[in-house]
Formats: sequence, C-alpha cells, structure tokens
Amino acid sequence: MDHTVEMVNREPLPALVVRKTVTAENLRHEIGSAYAAIASYLKELGVSDSGKPFVAYFNMDMQHLDVEMGFVTDQEFPGFGDVTSVEIPGGSYVTFIHKGPYREMGHGYTVAAHWMQEHSINPTGVAYEHYLNDPQVVPESELLTRVEFAV
Repeated sequence: MDHTVEMVNREPLPALVVRKTVTAENLRHEIGSAYAAIASYLKELGVSDSGKPFVAYFNMDMQHLDVEMGFVTDQEFPGFGDVTSVEIPGGSYVTFIHKGPYREMGHGYTVAAHWMQEHSINPTGVAYEHYLNDPQVVPESELLTRVEFAV
C-alpha cells in the first residue's frame, strides 16, 4: 500500500488512558485489558460512547514498550485507579493513514521516517496509532489506522 505522508497541526485532545510498560508479545492482551477498564469506567460515569481508541508509543523497545492505551474523549473526565485523564498534546504531527492489517503497518513507519529525514523534521519519539474503525465490524483488509508522529 502507498502511504501519503503529510504534516498536520491539530488541537489538544482529551483522553482516558492506562499507561504501562509491556513486551511486544503481550501488547495485544494489555490493550484489550486497558480498553475494557476504560470502557467500564466510562459506563460507570454514564457515558455510552467511549470515543476512538488509540495507543501512544513512547519508545520502540520491544521488550519494554512504554505505552498509553486509551480513548480520545469528547470532554475531560477525572481519572480513577489505573485509568488516568490526559491530554494528547496539540501541535505539529507527521501523519499517514494505513489501510489493512495492523501487523503490516511497518512499511508506513519506514515511509514516514524517510519522509521526515528528507524534510529535515525531527520527531519527538512519541508515535500515536489512532484506530479509525472496529476490527470486529470490518474485514482486516479494510482496517484504517491514522499514525501520527509528534514533531
């Protein structure tokens, strides 16, 4: 798949997250647990739509991934227990949309890294994957993920 890389500016986004250090092999399980905890907390608050899910990667150490797993919300909510209220910073991001299986996103990351190098852009080291549709609703080939690199 071709990935169109571009620079965008956006406003800060309120979110509820669970932040953990995990291994790459346990990431999928941890994401599911975090999303379930946040959805349960939002249900307790009387919120029926949990928002769009995302994962923020603060490093790429596959044995010690520092990640925030959560939902962008339409307003700020207080945190509770392991669920923390955060704000995804506004500002400049290099971004692309990946269509297809999550496991095939690596090529897009490579294309974006080359694009940033060609444009003399230095990322902060934080990458966000925003999952735009539901893998339980659409076929794997139709999954859409917006990847953003804070710069």
